[in-house]
Amino acid sequence: MRYAMAVDSKKCVGCSDCVVACQTENNVPIGYARDWVREINHGIYPELHTELRSERCNHCDNAPCVRSCPTGASHYAEGGIVKVAEEKCIGCSACIISCPYDARYIHPKGYVDKCTFCDHRVKDGEDPACVAVCPTKCLYFGDLDDPNSEMSTLLRVRKYKTLIPEAGTDPQLYILV
Repeated sequence: MRYAMAVDSKKCVGCSDCVVACQTENNVPIGYARDWVREINHGIYPELHTELRSERCNHCDNAPCVRSCPTGASHYAEGGIVKVAEEKCIGCSACIISCPYDARYIHPKGYVDKCTFCDHRVKDGEDPACVAVCPTKCLYFGDLDDPNSEMSTLLRVRKYKTLIPEAGTDPQLYILV
């Protein structure tokens, strides 16, 4: 089992429902976020194109945050989900500094926090909160090891990109283009 998420940049309207759902589902403190919506402008005037996409931890197969954590708090969980064990985290920020996606923050209680793909929901057979609430259905989640899953099918039939591929992290967040 290897979980991944895809964002259809042609469907995302930048509503931030995913952000609010995540904050609510995971009790994220006000002023902090485990996911966010990014607006990227491409081209040269007058031929400009705006890309909207929901971003979060990329749950990398080669995660520098896991390698740089001195206590083992940052680790791989079932399905390749990159997690932080609050009780082991000393708040040193090594993982924050090593993450090329800027996907972590120091929780006010002193530990590092980040997206978990709502693994508590996934264990119950549900989609992550962000996926469940998306009004345009631009977020997809599933098991890449299952060749019949929607995720596997999407990555076979659609063009996609990953963020900062030159970092060598092998991210499991795909942007459908």
